[in-house]
Amino acid sequence: MAHALPGYDGACRHIHGHSFRLEVCVRGVPLQQTGHPKNGMVMDFKQLKDLVQEAFIRHYDHALVLPETVDAGVMNALEVHFGRVIRLPYQPTCENMIGLIVHALQAEMPSGIELWSVKLSETASSYAEWFASDE
Repeated sequence: MAHALPGYDGACRHIHGHSFRLEVCVRGVPLQQTGHPKNGMVMDFKQLKDLVQEAFIRHYDHALVLPETVDAGVMNALEVHFGRVIRLPYQPTCENMIGLIVHALQAEMPSGIELWSVKLSETASSYAEWFASDE
C-alpha cells in the first residue's frame, strides 16, 4: 500500500509505499471436543486469514491511500491513470489505519471470538498497535 501525508513537515508528505505487516490476535474459548480436528483451537488460522483478507487487505493491497483534502482533480487524475486510489476522511497514518482495520475486523468477528489486538507495521521499527483492553 502507498500513502502520503499532505502538509506533513517531513518526507512522508510525498507519495511513498510500504510493505506493511499486519498482525491480528483474537481471544475466545478453545474448542473442547475430543476427536474434532479443530479441538483446542480458538479460531482456525485459515478462517482468520480469510476474514482479514476480505475485511481489509483485499481493499487496500496495492492501493494509494490519501486524505479527502487532496484536490479532487488530482484524485481523479490518479484514479484514471493508476486505478486504486482510496480517499479517507483523515490522514492515512499508521495510527489512523489501525482504527479503520479494527472497525472492519470487529464487524466480521464470529460469535464467541473477540478481537484482542492489532499491530500494523510500516517498517521493522515503525508501527502502531491497538489492544482491546485500551477501549
